[in-house]
Amino acid sequence: MGAQKSIHAGKAKIDVNVDFTHKLCASLMLPSLRNTGSPLSLIIGSLCIKHPNLFGGSEKLDVSWDKGLSDSNVSITYRRPRPEWLCQKCFVIQHSFSPEIGVHGTPIDNFSRSGSGDVNLSRLSVGLDRNEPASSDWSSSTSIKFEHVQLVNDDGRSITRDIDGFPVTCSGSPHDSMLVLKQESQFAKANDHSFSRFSMQIEQGIPILSKWLIFNKFKFTATKGVKLGPAFLLARRHGSLPSICNWRAW
Repeated sequence: MGAQKSIHAGKAKIDVNVDFTHKLCASLMLPSLRNTGSPLSLIIGSLCIKHPNLFGGSEKLDVSWDKGLSDSNVSITYRRPRPEWLCQKCFVIQHSFSPEIGVHGTPIDNFSRSGSGDVNLSRLSVGLDRNEPASSDWSSSTSIKFEHVQLVNDDGRSITRDIDGFPVTCSGSPHDSMLVLKQESQFAKANDHSFSRFSMQIEQGIPILSKWLIFNKFKFTATKGVKLGPAFLLARRHGSLPSICNWRAW
């Protein structure tokens, strides 16, 4: 049970999607959630706004908001048109809020609804994505983003330590900040009898300020598929090499 609506305002388009099924099911299965402060807290839905010609030069603006029962994501994307043989640039602002299961509860002095859960990860990122024009079977992209990450309880209060008293951030402060440079290259080739795919991703934390995080992360994935008569044989290999291991921010 839900509702969908598309609205055209000039050249802009607004899509609204609301689902009431989850609110009904959650209220029946978890009666304690009926007393939540906001009547919209158990409704999931999405809002999408697209404008294909923001300033009259074919600039594209995309705004999206997705809300779940306990998570949400807001994204603002701005693109300027460029010839296909030049790299495409995109400015992105994104904020996400989701439950974090890698932190084992909160101590009593960081009050939440219980002393063993209700930990949420709040992440704000602002940056630039750059996609190089594809050449032959290769494609590559580069992004540089500033990220601000912190853990909060259900009341929005910052959490600095877990239930055992250990810091939940790498810096020891209420939040972690970092400048992340990410580079990704992909190779793909296919014919009627087989296909090959390889991707490589490198992430680096650049310490512009002394309190910003420093890290290096490398991931790769290789896939090969071969058709053998009526069957298809698929092999895949992947791996990663992080310089530090901590909670889901990485």
